[in-house]
Amino acid sequence: MSVAPGSVSGRGEGLLVIALVVLTALLIVAGAAVGSTGWEPVWRSGAGPDNAILWDIRLPRTAGAWLAGALLGLGGAIAQGLFRNPLADPYLLGSAAGASLGVATLLAVVGVSPMAASGWTAQLGITGAAFAGAVGAVLVTLALAKGVQHTLRLLLAGVVVGMVFGALSALIMFWTPDIMRTLQAFLLGTTGFLGWESVLLLAALLALTTVVAIGFSPALDALALGEHTASSLGISLAPLRFVLVATMALATAAAVAQVGLIAFIGLVAPHLVRARVKTTHRWLLPLAALTGGVLLLAADVLSRWLLAPQELPVGVLTAVLGGGYLLWLMHRRPL
Repeated sequence: MSVAPGSVSGRGEGLLVIALVVLTALLIVAGAAVGSTGWEPVWRSGAGPDNAILWDIRLPRTAGAWLAGALLGLGGAIAQGLFRNPLADPYLLGSAAGASLGVATLLAVVGVSPMAASGWTAQLGITGAAFAGAVGAVLVTLALAKGVQHTLRLLLAGVVVGMVFGALSALIMFWTPDIMRTLQAFLLGTTGFLGWESVLLLAALLALTTVVAIGFSPALDALALGEHTASSLGISLAPLRFVLVATMALATAAAVAQVGLIAFIGLVAPHLVRARVKTTHRWLLPLAALTGGVLLLAADVLSRWLLAPQELPVGVLTAVLGGGYLLWLMHRRPL
């Protein structure tokens, strides 16, 4: 007797969800226990300065790192489904270069430093500039591509915008070398400036983008069969691309604005999901978000713990680990 494909797939997906939730819970405990000097669980003392360190620094940083990783994982799954390319990542439309240019411009003009900003000041300063730059880059990409009608034109426009905006950021740093040290923290990725305001913003945007993405998951499944097939099934490709590009841009811009440029999370997370289960986008999208959250939170905990009291840039750690995984994957089997 044959087994219905959905029953096996559903069981595997459910087990993966449970595993990712358990990993998330363990990493949250680890994130709350790792401080500037390494492993130091402060919740045992109950009150006073240790309690403030736990609730005002470690927990929002831990929660924010998971949420930012989830947004990048979701953006990566959308990009790979939309462009039908397993090497697509959420930075494909120039959002990373745009965010860098936004921050570099703000630092050069205003001289704002994230070290001196907190709360809503940081939200409207460095993070606001990064978000505006990322969204602006995507809008320029759409203008150059003359909309979302042609996938190849969209990809090429994204590459051009990324190169040009990256060059402009380098030019600003050349003119104002004083901003290099401050901008370096953003370019290498950091979760050190996350607060509860960031957590609430990231949580709201993750919920919004996940709902929208899952709502369009059947169209992504149809698109995986080819554009002509999707059109024959009644899928309107232009509105589909517009909504998914906007969703991917919003998720990516929100994450980059809060934690800087984090490499490989959006690229690797969907691959890890597909390596465990063969599923439709209805499951792939939320599973990639869960996996991205686990990956970035694990990298953040390691970055704080490995060389304590010194802290590694989390973006460097994700680049090394993510790049190593992709090299192993390419050696094992073609992508």
